[in-house]
Amino acid sequence: MIDPHDGGAGREPLQQAEVVEDGPALRTELIHIARTTVARGLNVNKSGNVSVRCARGGIEGFLITPTAIDYRDLTEQDLVFIGLKDGRCSGKKAPSSEWRIHLDILRARREFGAIVHTHSPAATALSCHGLDLPPFHYMIAVCGGPDVRCARYATFGTQELSDHALAALVDRKACLLCNHGSVGCGDDLAQALSIAQEVEHLAHIYLLARQLGDPLRLNDEQMRAVIESFRTSYGQR
Repeated sequence: MIDPHDGGAGREPLQQAEVVEDGPALRTELIHIARTTVARGLNVNKSGNVSVRCARGGIEGFLITPTAIDYRDLTEQDLVFIGLKDGRCSGKKAPSSEWRIHLDILRARREFGAIVHTHSPAATALSCHGLDLPPFHYMIAVCGGPDVRCARYATFGTQELSDHALAALVDRKACLLCNHGSVGCGDDLAQALSIAQEVEHLAHIYLLARQLGDPLRLNDEQMRAVIESFRTSYGQR
């Protein structure tokens, strides 16, 4: 049985994400990424959330966008720091309602340095049918495996939803959240945003392809070749 709390990373050791110090530059970058999700149509108004792994005074944790504030109005002081060990929040605002997802992923998946959660249209449309993104296109491999799973439904902001997301992310960098949206993870903020954007792009292509019937799918051998190629060359940073 898959244990979502080990991240599925047991196949081979993964590099620990860099832990940078909380500070103005990092907070400015996080706000920029949050606003970019809106500019690119991945989120609207106050939807979605963004986090980045960091440390403050020797305590490892993460910064996350606050709840119920339009990204256009965000300031550096609005971001919330949450300690990874105890889940304690520090800041003037309340954290995003989905802070549990970020906490659990960053605890379990040491290789991830940032998370971007969106309500992007195509990915969310698939999630509303509880559909995975199958291996219909080789770029699915960017997300870490031969498919992008759709996590089971649970009420937003609950531990149950976080548990389902963690299970869907085993051996993956992205997942869909049933009747909700998607989650993209990466080494840093730029990569997490790129993964979230790729999921939306692939979901859009998949929806178009399904209008002509069920699209052809790459087999396991073909996907393994692509994943290995991404790991050793194309996908190497």
